[in-house]
Amino acid sequence: MENFYMFVLMCIFFIILPGPNTAIVTKNTVTAGKIGGFKTVSGICCALLIHTSAAVLGLSAIIVKSALLFSVFKYVGAVYLIYLGVKTLWFLKKKEVAASVEMNTKSKMVSTSCFKQGFLTNLLNPKVAILFLTFFPQFVDPGSNTFLPFVIMGTTYTVMTALWSFLYVYLINHISAFMKKPKTQNMIEGITGTILIGFGIRLFLEKAHN
Repeated sequence: MENFYMFVLMCIFFIILPGPNTAIVTKNTVTAGKIGGFKTVSGICCALLIHTSAAVLGLSAIIVKSALLFSVFKYVGAVYLIYLGVKTLWFLKKKEVAASVEMNTKSKMVSTSCFKQGFLTNLLNPKVAILFLTFFPQFVDPGSNTFLPFVIMGTTYTVMTALWSFLYVYLINHISAFMKKPKTQNMIEGITGTILIGFGIRLFLEKAHN
């Protein structure tokens, strides 16, 4: 493996760049608290480990090269993001007429689904597979075995994602007095729902890389 430190610096750039993960972590931390945010991050990291295993075994390459498989993952992932966005906006609309007891119940329900949302949002995103297969090989010696380097890079990327995401959750929760004001929550959920729908539409229009 070559230029590990350069790999780490590039990972930092990819990880902090806002995307579906940031949107879903923000939403779940605001609506379900620190525990909800941590559960979401755990789901994201589990999905990243699966993507790492797929890259090591060559499954990601098959998905990226196969127009059919790429399309299946793309459309399922896009529909799921759009579903989360619409669901967020729908709950926001219901919140305006919901009683406080109902909202507390909803928060508990959201907390239990945070892991699943983080996991599926990342797992069903074919762009993560593309990132792994186009980014990782840049740091591997030509002609060498990719098994161990891919394991190291995938694990490193996952750990760095976890560290950044947990810090992000902590920072959001730290300013929870502001973030959890009804008006602030409504604004964040509205923006997040719209962003998730936008990411879903963009993913839906994504073309396979041959």
